[in-house]
Amino acid sequence: MIPTLLALTLALMTPELTGKVVAVADGDTLTVLVDKVGVKIRLDGIDAPERAQAFGARSREKLSELVFGKTVRVVTKGKDRYGRTIGVVFIDGENVNAKMIESGLAWHYKRYSSDAELDRLEREARRAKRGLWSDPAPVEPWNYRTRGKAKAA
Repeated sequence: MIPTLLALTLALMTPELTGKVVAVADGDTLTVLVDKVGVKIRLDGIDAPERAQAFGARSREKLSELVFGKTVRVVTKGKDRYGRTIGVVFIDGENVNAKMIESGLAWHYKRYSSDAELDRLEREARRAKRGLWSDPAPVEPWNYRTRGKAKAA
């Protein structure tokens, strides 16, 4: 137990993690196995459709296609309110976060990111009507989540 806890603590303190992707929860969350410990990663600067939302399944499938079962490098940016590690995921030098926006299967999450490249890629995907941008009125995941909470109340 102590070696596992130590490995997890060290992994979470490291600004970069490397490991194999063992799970993809949705289009912006995955789990990386680092020193035999699963580390949940929330992709920085993007917000993908929720699983039950339009394009949610396609977004998850795209992220899986890019990373599942592969070794990735994660540049960490801290933790979110759910305890997930926030990070930029790279595979073979390519920015996976950017690939998700470029494919039209995630939004640039401007509330938490001012990345000019992610902004450019979203504008390009919108113009080309790729992925969720083929929908005439796509619903942002943050609005979808808010509506769900309102219904539950």
